[in-house]
This record gives sequence, structure tokens and C-alpha cells, in this order.
Amino acid sequence: MFQDMSKALSQSMGPFKELVNIQTKMLEELTRQQMACTKACIDATVAQTRQMQECNSPEELVKLQRDYAKQLEESLKEANDNNMKALNSACESVEQLANDSFDVFAPKT
Repeated sequence: MFQDMSKALSQSMGPFKELVNIQTKMLEELTRQQMACTKACIDATVAQTRQMQECNSPEELVKLQRDYAKQLEESLKEANDNNMKALNSACESVEQLANDSFDVFAPKT
């Protein structure tokens, strides 16, 4: 009897464990992407600082600033796109998990 209850509890906890796994993977991916974005922004700032020392005119400085802003914008847009992909993937996985869990109680005919 105890073994049957333990088995039933383990089976009923399966979807919850899977939900935790989905969330963990999503957070790991978001963290990885944010670290990559932060590194790209820092690298761009360091490169811009080095290039500023070589500017000989205000026009060169303005062009450098425009290029720097464009590079940061591209990095942030890419990070946003990747974040949305990770979130959408996690959302789809959670929806599928929910559907599969409900199918146990009311199987489709």
C-alpha cells in the first residue's frame, strides 16, 4: 500500500518536476544570453575608448559615436530577439506539458 502511494505521488509530481526543468533551462539560456550581451557592450565600449584617442577632428568623433550607438543598438536588439525566442520556447513547452497533463484526466477520443 505504501509503495502504491509512493508510486502515485511520484507520478503526480512528474509534471511539476518537468515544469521546474523547463523554467531552469529557460533561466539558464536567458542568463547566458545576457552575459553575452553584456560582454559585447563592454567590448564595444573598450574599442570605442581606444578609437577615441585616435580621433583628429570633431567629425571623426561624431562618426565614432554614431557607429558605437549603432553597434550597441544591434547588440541589444539581438539580445531582445534571443530572449523572446527563449521565452516563447519555454511558453510552448509549458503549454504542451499542461495539455499532456490534462490528457491524463480526460484523454482525447
